[in-house]
Amino acid sequence: MIDLRIKVEPLPIEDPLIVRLRNEADDLGPNDAILIGTDGARREYDFQGFSLTLHATDGVALDNDVIMVLPGQASARRLIRADSQHNTFLITEQCDQLCLMCSQPPKKNHVDLFAELETAASLAPTNAYIGLSGGEPLLHKKKLFSMLLSLAKTRPDLKFHILSNGQHFDEVDIATLQEIGPERILWGIPLYAAEEELHDTIVKKQGAFDRLIQSFAILFEAGAAIELRTVVMRQNDVNLPALADFVGTALPFVERWAIMQLENIGFGRMNWDLSFKDTSVDFDNLARAINIATARDVPVQLYNFPLCSVPVRYRRIAAASISDWKNRQEPFCTSCSARQRCGGFFEWYDHRKGFRGLGPI
Repeated sequence: MIDLRIKVEPLPIEDPLIVRLRNEADDLGPNDAILIGTDGARREYDFQGFSLTLHATDGVALDNDVIMVLPGQASARRLIRADSQHNTFLITEQCDQLCLMCSQPPKKNHVDLFAELETAASLAPTNAYIGLSGGEPLLHKKKLFSMLLSLAKTRPDLKFHILSNGQHFDEVDIATLQEIGPERILWGIPLYAAEEELHDTIVKKQGAFDRLIQSFAILFEAGAAIELRTVVMRQNDVNLPALADFVGTALPFVERWAIMQLENIGFGRMNWDLSFKDTSVDFDNLARAINIATARDVPVQLYNFPLCSVPVRYRRIAAASISDWKNRQEPFCTSCSARQRCGGFFEWYDHRKGFRGLGPI
């Protein structure tokens, strides 16, 4: 597992500080810190004439990484890892749903870091793809859109994958979404069932399904790209074919339908015994759903499915989707011929309570 925090000797600062770490002193900007010395795990940088000292092991590459140093804290957040395609900003920990499988259970308080996150994004490598997640980012829609509009002008090369529950889009947002640029954002929006009552039960919010359908219409009119996301659980497994029929009929404009396995953390861990559907031994309903969607020309991908948990026929659509910083492999993976193209497992996966039908392929 890759640590997204790095030890830093505390600085006498009162506000969050965004710094890009550089090994070479060419074209330095006001947020750049240049490496001036190393001593084992200790790395010293010059930042605007001040010493910034980090502690990282030899194998950790930090050149062009963007970090955020918070007042009084002895660790900095690695917001942008220059050599990674899996950089995600946590916009907020607030959310207005309590989904059974949520990997990031919501909190009441919000720490506003939009200015800092905008600066961090502006320092990202050329053509970077940045995830924005929560909580629910659109609970702070005005500031989120303001940040995206600003970055559309200063960094038009950037693209974003934004996870949202789809409860907060309004018709007045259409013009803003078009100004930001529909081609610059892929909206990851969940739908767990074609039945209103079942979807609302899973997200624990009455009326969520109806509001979501309204939002899909708004996003469609804005020309937005949508990644529909469905987590497979015991609660909705039998309903997956009906959902596939609904998606093919009512939502054929989605960019792709991402069908996801449960993540064993947060509420997902709390509800694991009641919710985890072992598709390694029973793939039938999921297979029917994939077949229906494919027949309706809806692109389908499987996320968080180890290849050996998927029947051979469907392995081609199983993406290596688990972010590099939270990915690992089991001991039996060492002898697997598909190891290099498999997504593996979440760092917090517990094989004692997980898939029963696995093995090298």
